[in-house]
Amino acid sequence: MKENSISSDLIRGNIDTIILRVLFDGDNYGYEIIKAIAKKSNGKYELKEPSLYTSLKRLESNQLIQSYWGDESQGGRRKYYKVTAAGMETYQRNLADWKIARELIDKLLED
Repeated sequence: MKENSISSDLIRGNIDTIILRVLFDGDNYGYEIIKAIAKKSNGKYELKEPSLYTSLKRLESNQLIQSYWGDESQGGRRKYYKVTAAGMETYQRNLADWKIARELIDKLLED
């Protein structure tokens, strides 16, 4: 783990919401989702492929995202993901819940 990186245990329960946030900015494929998360965290968090694809399958089965195949002219075809209306609503709800939880945890942990 990189110095100054955060424990994945602290983030694990929020991976779906983080992925929804990335897809909120536009359709994307697996590797680019991982890169976007690393960039947004300034390299302090790296989502691993198995966690990403487990989450993507869960999000898709819950109809929060949809997948489709790209039509790349070079290289292998990529599977893209896009957030659905239900996914946008879930993201907004999860974000509001996170803000409440963060405030509560701050109160509980500070002196």
